[in-house]
Amino acid sequence: MWSYHAVAAVIRGHSLLRSLPEVDPDRVGITGISWGGYLTCIVAGLDARLKVAVPVYGCGFLGDNSYWKDRSLAAMSEESRSLWLELFDPGQYLGNVRCPILFLNGTTDFAYPMDSYQKSYREVPSRRRTISVVVDLPHGHIFTFQEVDAFVDAVLRNGAPLPRIGPSKVRGGRVTASVTAKVPVREARLCYTVDSGPWEKRAWKTVPARIEGRAIRAELPSDRPLVGFLAVTDERGLRTSGEHFELRDLGTD
Repeated sequence: MWSYHAVAAVIRGHSLLRSLPEVDPDRVGITGISWGGYLTCIVAGLDARLKVAVPVYGCGFLGDNSYWKDRSLAAMSEESRSLWLELFDPGQYLGNVRCPILFLNGTTDFAYPMDSYQKSYREVPSRRRTISVVVDLPHGHIFTFQEVDAFVDAVLRNGAPLPRIGPSKVRGGRVTASVTAKVPVREARLCYTVDSGPWEKRAWKTVPARIEGRAIRAELPSDRPLVGFLAVTDERGLRTSGEHFELRDLGTD
């Protein structure tokens, strides 16, 4: 069973790494891309020795919505699918994560959509999680996302942390959130879509938001339904975001 043996191999590999004399066992983290992000979510919830984790794209709640919901998962018997989701879905393990974790994904990722993604990062206490959802981020074996290195350096090498955006507050046609940043924020924006249907097919727009001290604010378009989130870029060019919010009609403002 690939999922079982992959997780076991990663944990055993961590044990081996920690045994090497040139390795500081108190500064070991984990990251992975796509299925590697999926594995990162599981291992981070199982191996409390890890000090930092960065799943890129990967998330849980794959039975709720994912590339595989109507494909390999649908092809299983009901009993097998339930067992797989109970044992091998990252949503079962993310609640046990004890280290700082960065969730990095794109708005239109074909495999790990934003609804399952939000359910996944919400399993981790807000004090431990940082979110970086980027409009139209490409999916691939891309090892040049600078947010990954900066986040790990901040945890393991006392580097400057990524900006953190607090919960969004929507009122009177405006959205507001707090922002905490050691490196000054150079740009803030509201990212939104007024499309519905499959997440991976929605068109997203970006408009400037205002930076007012330790807060960011943006006027909301009048279109409904609307899904949006606030995002910032610091002077290093590193991007983070807040949680996305959904407005069904004008009364929800």
